[in-house]
Amino acid sequence: MKEFQTSKAIKRLPDQFFATLIDKLNAYERKGWDTINLGQGNPDQPTPDHIVDSLKEAADNPEFHQYPPFHGYTFFKEAIAEFYKREYDVDLDPETEVAIMPGSKTGLVELSQCFLDPGDVALVPDPGYPDYWSGIEMVGAEMKPMPLLAENDFLPDYEAIDAESWEKARLMFLNYPNNPTGAVADRAFFEETIKEAEKHDVCVIHDFAYGAIGFDGVKPLSFMQVEGAKNTGVEVYTMSKTYNMAGWRVAFAVGNPSVIKAIETIQDHYFCSIFGGLQKASATALLSSQACVEELASTYEHRRDLLLSGLEEAGYHVEPCKGSFFAWLRVPEGYSSQSFADALLEETGLFVAPGIGFGASGEGYVRIGLNNSEETLKEAVVRFKKFAEK
Repeated sequence: MKEFQTSKAIKRLPDQFFATLIDKLNAYERKGWDTINLGQGNPDQPTPDHIVDSLKEAADNPEFHQYPPFHGYTFFKEAIAEFYKREYDVDLDPETEVAIMPGSKTGLVELSQCFLDPGDVALVPDPGYPDYWSGIEMVGAEMKPMPLLAENDFLPDYEAIDAESWEKARLMFLNYPNNPTGAVADRAFFEETIKEAEKHDVCVIHDFAYGAIGFDGVKPLSFMQVEGAKNTGVEVYTMSKTYNMAGWRVAFAVGNPSVIKAIETIQDHYFCSIFGGLQKASATALLSSQACVEELASTYEHRRDLLLSGLEEAGYHVEPCKGSFFAWLRVPEGYSSQSFADALLEETGLFVAPGIGFGASGEGYVRIGLNNSEETLKEAVVRFKKFAEK
């Protein structure tokens, strides 16, 4: 069969890390292996009933059976603005400072397409969410990794970025609470970020995917809460983690009007917004009682405490994650992140994500998701202990 040649942009794309991971897990499960999936960040709880009921009701509305407005329904944008005012005391203009996205993964790729040209530099966290790389590679720009190290609380050291990279940089991707390390950012760090972004004319993209998941009584800080943030970039928020709506593919960006305009411009060519029923249900989620969100964060905190205490008893060193639903486990001496992940899977059926898949600075760690029941996590701890004792 004839094989057609793809574009240079497609050839530049890196392997999709998570797709490769899941393919590997599926291969073992097809063999009948008793596996526990700790490697994926897929919420395991159902979407709350009141949100599902809102979608069901909205699906009967013939208005939503037509094309939605290109930039989304005003009621959803207004709900997003009200949500940010209530949760973070941030004022947003729904028309000029809010953009609706078909999932944050798509939006993060679009942002690189909006602001990068070949030869430009994007500053990316290392380790970090691998899909930041996709949009950068697609446009032929360059990545400058910002190492996230334990000794620096997994925050980038801006003084370590060389002058040439600052000169060529146009975008900076940040993500707190952080995937994969579970670290959080404080106000002082965001203030330093804004100072550097203004100095070097860099647009900051803060991925706030885990904004609702903070531990030990500390609510994660929104980048938009810090003075000057709106002047220097945007924050991307997804419904996936906060409301267990990963399969619904709804997200939004808030902040700088010029960035919002660029997002909506590129999406005019890609999409005609998203189904109105999804927008209605998402507005319901944002405006209704947030008790379900508080309960979810509490569930993840209990799971974290159970997992981390068990692993520490077994002799493993785990960074104390302060947010997100991931634990960042240092691998035992003598292993690489990949060899440890492979050995766990082969010998115990435990499936974890090797840190090297998140960047060079992820070497020496594996990421463990908290997206399993306490009973399953207890069984995982038993298997970790058996592996440590072998």
